[in-house]
Amino acid sequence: MALPDLNQLRTFVVLYELRSVTAAADRLHVTQPTVSYTLRRLRERFGDELFRREGHDMVPTAKATALFGPLHEALAQIDATVSAPEAFEPADFSGELTLGLTSVGEQTFLPPIVAQLAREAAHPHLHVQRLDADEVEDALVRGSIDLAMAVAMIGSPRLWRTHVRAVEYVALTSDRHPLPAVAPDMFDGRRFVRVSARGGHVFPLQALTEHGLMSQVSLTVEEYSTVPAVLQATDLVVLVPRHVAEVFAGWFTGLRISDVPWPAQSTPVSLYTRREANLSPAQRWFRSVVRDAVS
Repeated sequence: MALPDLNQLRTFVVLYELRSVTAAADRLHVTQPTVSYTLRRLRERFGDELFRREGHDMVPTAKATALFGPLHEALAQIDATVSAPEAFEPADFSGELTLGLTSVGEQTFLPPIVAQLAREAAHPHLHVQRLDADEVEDALVRGSIDLAMAVAMIGSPRLWRTHVRAVEYVALTSDRHPLPAVAPDMFDGRRFVRVSARGGHVFPLQALTEHGLMSQVSLTVEEYSTVPAVLQATDLVVLVPRHVAEVFAGWFTGLRISDVPWPAQSTPVSLYTRREANLSPAQRWFRSVVRDAVS
């Protein structure tokens, strides 16, 4: 059977990224029946269903997932080879850029990123998308986001990664209920707030478990954003990254940061993108902006 042509492969890549025949047709400037016909040809060629419809989404099979990375990279290299080098002027760019952040990342890293864009006199439409750590790789590979920041260590050959900030954990409390000086028993009789580790911050749970403090957890929440107000109203303690604690203490009065009595370094905050060959000039520029803003 003949090999699929480049247009068929491009249709496959776009359909994988968008998970919608309608959206793929819009991006490719073809009709929906054309995309459906191409998908039938690809299914015949690869002997696999490739996508299964689940609700409104076209969900890829294992075969499609295995094909996507090599095909996407090959098409990106072809496009780069046949296209003239593209001069990129940040001040002239008004397209959309999507940044994947956890909830705490929005609170701590978004302000300096927006400030850095202003210093560069750049005015893209910045779309911030909330991500859990286990969604980062798929979102980047599919192209639904341009960059992501996460504490989670994602060792994927499909991604580019650089560390941008070390993470040290501290205890945060109300000024009205301070902790004693740093000592092994400084948490005796104190109760804790535990925040979900969906964003990749697994150190607090590990520390509370390792040091026998889980029985003192009296509140578990999904988001860091609720924690400062809870601390102001109670004698609870929370373990948070130092850079987050400093932001909270600057925004909310009456909070106190305390060191903890054990080693408190964890996986650093990392910036993730697709591999270099798969980035547009705008994505490369945006990556440098974010790295400069948060490092």
